[in-house]
Amino acid sequence: MERELVADLLPVEDLPPGFSYPSSFVTVVELGLTNLEPWHLLDGARLRERNRGVARRFPDRELVPFAVRQDNDDVACWDLARGGDRVVVIHDFASPGWEDRGEYPDFYAWLRQAIEDLIGFE
Repeated sequence: MERELVADLLPVEDLPPGFSYPSSFVTVVELGLTNLEPWHLLDGARLRERNRGVARRFPDRELVPFAVRQDNDDVACWDLARGGDRVVVIHDFASPGWEDRGEYPDFYAWLRQAIEDLIGFE
């Protein structure tokens, strides 16, 4: 049974050349697991706005944002300079060079931490 994609993601023409969303991420989105409070997967206008903002604030990096944390300015992104599957968490609006908050080898590693954050969030 094919699941309906419940998120409005960036179209191919807005993604960096050679990047496509990892199948692990697409599966999570198709399952509707987009609200992992305090983390929220981005889609639609919020995703497009954050993508433009991250590119403007960190022009020396090749980042594709996919989630924001509601209680601070942290954003989870794929960092193409560190490998297509590698996820970084940046503190958006920090000065360039001071934004890194965490790094994960892939989306599922980040998701495990997001679930831990969900369990501990009050």
